[in-house]
Amino acid sequence: MKARLGIIEGDGIGPEIVTQAKRVLEKIASVYGHTFEYIDIDMGGCSIDKYGTSLTDDNLALAKACDAVLLGAVGGDTSNKAWYGIDVDKRPEAGLLKLRKGLNLFANLRPVYLYKSLAKACPLKEETVKDGFDIMIVRELTGGLYFGERSTRVENSKRIATDTLNYSEDEIRRVAIKAFELATKRKGKLTSVDKANVLDSSRLWRSVVEEVARDYSEVKLSHMLVDNCAMQLIVNPSEFDVILTENMFGDILSDEASVLTGSIGMLSSASLNDTSFGLYEPSHGSAPDIKGKGIANPIATIISSAMLLGISLGLDKERRAVEAAVEGVLESGARTIDISEDKKDYLGTKEITDLILANIH
Repeated sequence: MKARLGIIEGDGIGPEIVTQAKRVLEKIASVYGHTFEYIDIDMGGCSIDKYGTSLTDDNLALAKACDAVLLGAVGGDTSNKAWYGIDVDKRPEAGLLKLRKGLNLFANLRPVYLYKSLAKACPLKEETVKDGFDIMIVRELTGGLYFGERSTRVENSKRIATDTLNYSEDEIRRVAIKAFELATKRKGKLTSVDKANVLDSSRLWRSVVEEVARDYSEVKLSHMLVDNCAMQLIVNPSEFDVILTENMFGDILSDEASVLTGSIGMLSSASLNDTSFGLYEPSHGSAPDIKGKGIANPIATIISSAMLLGISLGLDKERRAVEAAVEGVLESGARTIDISEDKKDYLGTKEITDLILANIH
């Protein structure tokens, strides 16, 4: 197979972890006879330094011309006036929102999986973890509060800020279909999370999800309020299979769930539109405090690249090869600092990738 892959290294540790993920993709290409062309795309603070804005229209066009895009991380120290002392719509994170909207990436998939070898890294009690958990969080990504109209004004000498949460039934329906389709391939259980006891948008959400459920009789649907879901993720994570929720709730819940895996450095993600195209990225930030130290955990980015292989390129065997290599390395006891028990015996970013490469045959 020949594929054109967009590469957004981004800021902070982004270039370090993306470099390692590219090494894994190249190993896969060599072993399985594929050819991957890499297209460099600027986004985030590095783009501000070059162009004065976090994502130019030209770089967005480059992304659109690719088969898939791999992203490291964007943003950094908010005290950086060059990046954060400018208009909000030009700041690093604004580029990510523009990219999601421009590519119509309405469905974000975040697998939350606890490797057996990392059970001790999970902060939950052993009796809570039980036999582990395997959760898929499906988050609506281009609607809701983050994309609604907003304003800040002054009335009676007091500042008032307004953010608007809007959802149309079509926006809800398309992401719900994605979630139900996933549930049919997993354990057949879907939990839709909302705040229907308070919000009109959530009441519409619940109604549309129930309509979609009629076409998936094999999937068991339940509803849960977001505050209860936040609690249940901690006290009983194994009860979940697929979690479907709106943009802001999904942002918060997936970051909460990442801690259950032992480290946010273990959490991959895929953002999809209605084609095979996807944006693949780790769920962590740019971690400017460890930039250049060579200790960042690349596993979330490597697993994201595995998702890219399977979802956008249809290379399921190759995806499984990467995932198996990662699991084998973890079972061997190899750790980066964030998942090391003593924080002394650990491998660096490149070193743990070397082991993963050695396990791909």
